[in-house]
Amino acid sequence: MIPLKEDDTYLVLNPRGFAEEGAEGFYRHDTRFLARYRLLLPEGLALLESCTPRPDRLVQDWARFQGPDGELYLRRNLRVERGRVREALSLHNLGRKPLEVRLRLEVEGSFEDLFQARGWSPSRAHRGLSYRAPDGVEQRVEVLPSWPLEGLALSLAPGEVRNLGFEVLLESPLGALGTLPSYEAFLEAFPLGEGPWAKPLRQALLDLRALLLATSEGPVPVAGIPWFVAPFGRDSLLTAFMLLPWGKEVARGVLRYLARRQGRTRDPFREEEPGKILHEVRLGELSRLGKVPFARYYGTVDATPLFLVLLGRYLDLTGDLALVRELRPHWEAALAWMEAADLDGDGLLEFAPSGGGLSVQSWKDSHDSMSHKDGRLAEPPLAVSEVQGYAYAAHLAAREFYRALGEEGKAQEEERRAQALFALIQERFWLEELRTYALALDRNKEPLRVKASDAGHLLWAGAVPEERAQDLARTLLSEELWSGWGVRTLGAREARYNPLSYHNGSVWPHDNALFAGGLFRYGLREEGERVAQALLELALSQPDLRLPELVGGFPREEGLPPVPYPVACRPQAWDAAALVYLYALRKGVRAW
Repeated sequence: MIPLKEDDTYLVLNPRGFAEEGAEGFYRHDTRFLARYRLLLPEGLALLESCTPRPDRLVQDWARFQGPDGELYLRRNLRVERGRVREALSLHNLGRKPLEVRLRLEVEGSFEDLFQARGWSPSRAHRGLSYRAPDGVEQRVEVLPSWPLEGLALSLAPGEVRNLGFEVLLESPLGALGTLPSYEAFLEAFPLGEGPWAKPLRQALLDLRALLLATSEGPVPVAGIPWFVAPFGRDSLLTAFMLLPWGKEVARGVLRYLARRQGRTRDPFREEEPGKILHEVRLGELSRLGKVPFARYYGTVDATPLFLVLLGRYLDLTGDLALVRELRPHWEAALAWMEAADLDGDGLLEFAPSGGGLSVQSWKDSHDSMSHKDGRLAEPPLAVSEVQGYAYAAHLAAREFYRALGEEGKAQEEERRAQALFALIQERFWLEELRTYALALDRNKEPLRVKASDAGHLLWAGAVPEERAQDLARTLLSEELWSGWGVRTLGAREARYNPLSYHNGSVWPHDNALFAGGLFRYGLREEGERVAQALLELALSQPDLRLPELVGGFPREEGLPPVPYPVACRPQAWDAAALVYLYALRKGVRAW
């Protein structure tokens, strides 16, 4: 797969640089505009080289040979812009005889909702180049200048170079206002890296710039290509967190964007509640028509505390109290929601799905991620361990907001809430016999007694006693959980362990980056370096130097790359940001 993106427009192409089958296509606003896009090139041309100098560009070299000598050469430059794809073709007759060549462009409209293109809903493609949805939204594709159906016939004299250019417009009324920094300006704000970090870090920064979405509140990172090119509360917040102290503009954009769309009412279908931070925003037809709840969907338990965590870290690293003042109604509403999210009054944050969206609403959001030792799936309401850690950190962030604002009484109240939650985490989740924390508590408050990666997030949040940190680190780095490329999402001896599952034994780089942050936070630098080095080597093992969304949890074998997860997103925002975060940790720019 070749992913290309700029702002709200992205392409999923095959290795030849075309869209021909499966999920390939031209996408904008959660809609696949084109399911087929192919240049029929002169007969005999072979692809010599294909590269993406930036994630918005594709450069290809094609050639035809007569014996050992090149006869015809084609350079293809493709560039993605917001709502537009530009093609520049340069043909060169390398021989001593005139050549007659023909080019033809095949395009086929689709206008499928993203969830249809993904196979989650029955397909309903529209083969033309324009479409008017039932809600009146009109979208269309236009090729300028238009190509004749029979294609273009060209005569090239010996040595002649012929340049052609055309554009494919993806027209939609759903675009948002806003601008993005140039690639140059974005990269200048970050360190370049050195040694083995240089190339993976540069690729990560290029991807992070490409994954930005322009909004009126500022740049917001989408989660990943191809299925998550949309703002996501949890993903965008953690990505922004890991980019500090350099990515201040991204942090401000994410916080303002989510604050403006904070829950105001109660809507069980979309799982909206007053003060709640949203999970995702979708613009596709199924979402707009209410056939799925994702137009503005709030089915997440952790985005709300993470909103406070990001703002707190932003204040800590920048000293910008003005943003804390500006967003005060929103972070106070978030605190109120957290109190209401304690569904049974035991002091823990729980979730119980009410709509048609996600059944698990923490970061491991697949339906089978929450299981007991015997493999039984846990029944909601669920109190997931790392969410309590996020909430603990959120209360400490609020304490600092009130202190900075000179309101010591409210600061002390947040301190009291934080310490009460800290004690509950130790009392209810710590499993002495396993030397780790339970994955979650089920509806009966029975702990899920399995070894899982979630406990590493408690280190990241500072929700582990100092005297317990070393033991926990030893458990997470044990053979049962440590694959060599990172900590598995679920231990290898657990009933539901599957190294090629989404959340039951695979390895997620962002998950491990947060664990590394926790290790550095507790002064376990040697262990933190071990995790950081494994993730760096994972990136270096990939042909594109990118950390994929996840990889298989099989044990690492000397000289071999990790087993890939076949439909992992790449690039993925929080994985690209993980390299920036790990670099900051290793350089001492951040303590966590």
